[in-house]
Amino acid sequence: MLRPMRILISGVCGFVGSTLARAFVESGAGHELCGFDNFIRPGSESNRAELKRLGVKLFHGDLRAPSDLESLPPVDWVIDAAANPSVLAGSDGRTSSRQLVEHNLTGTVNLLEFCKQHRAGFILLSTSRVYSITRLAALPLGEKNHAFVLQEAAGAKLPVGVGAKGVDENFSTQAPVSLYGATKLASEALALEYGATFGLPVFVNRCGVLAGAGQFGRADQGIFAYWVNAWLRRRPLKYIGFGGHGHQVRDCLHPRDLLPALAKQMSGPTLDMDARVANFSGGSASATSLRQLSDWCAAHLGAHAVAADPAPRSFDLPWLVLDSGKAARLWDWNPATPVPAILDEIVAHARAHPEWLELSAPL
Repeated sequence: MLRPMRILISGVCGFVGSTLARAFVESGAGHELCGFDNFIRPGSESNRAELKRLGVKLFHGDLRAPSDLESLPPVDWVIDAAANPSVLAGSDGRTSSRQLVEHNLTGTVNLLEFCKQHRAGFILLSTSRVYSITRLAALPLGEKNHAFVLQEAAGAKLPVGVGAKGVDENFSTQAPVSLYGATKLASEALALEYGATFGLPVFVNRCGVLAGAGQFGRADQGIFAYWVNAWLRRRPLKYIGFGGHGHQVRDCLHPRDLLPALAKQMSGPTLDMDARVANFSGGSASATSLRQLSDWCAAHLGAHAVAADPAPRSFDLPWLVLDSGKAARLWDWNPATPVPAILDEIVAHARAHPEWLELSAPL
């Protein structure tokens, strides 16, 4: 049983941060929760009132500024859920590459210095996007039920780190991984080095695609929530790349499903370095293509046309499914929320908040 702890969540008013904060409160474990956010992401303000009502102590601050962290109280653990989560960030002509590095890497350094000062543990929520784009794009794929599937070629072996259950932690992280992926991979390395150098408990949780109610409505940051909200509102949707068929596949995980593993990481014994990095995802059971997501939407929300644009898009991948077998072995962890339940939750939120796309992702 996890004793009550003082927990700080960065990016606490974002989708993942606020979901975890609510889950900790609802667990009844009696943790003292606080968090900070710079509120620059559209939609983050919508979570502030609810978190305050739940007793989460909120601070306004920018993790790029070390002085903003000086007013934060000492804690036992920091969960880093603050990041620019778009794989297109810094390269799409709309966002700054320097600001991406400042948010995702310099911010991590500032949090690690905070942990060093207060002797706090650190949990980095990383991403499947640390894995090599070139190696992933070269995987042999077939098509089944309107979705790409991994297909071992006759007489050829799959690369190290990939199998029927997906991509595991041994898969290549060789560049390119995108600027976004590189900032997260560098953050992982620094977090582990700070832990080893200063004797801090550090864990790196590489998450697959996270989805759920209240996720901000941008395709590059939350494709499941965006697709459902846009379908319900009859907004234009498009299959981009890979022939324009929508066969590209991702796994799907609700962030609250991380809670049991986080609790064990914060209360368990010290582990060797290899055990500090693990994938967390919905895995092959949750693997869903855009076409399959459209079929679900059509069955539950009515017909809606989807356009096709076969032109490729930077950093896109036809198939990416994480294998969380290591997390299962280390933490007895498995995802608890199936994809249909996640989609039902997104639909309920979308019906209750008809303005959500405009609020969370204004043009």
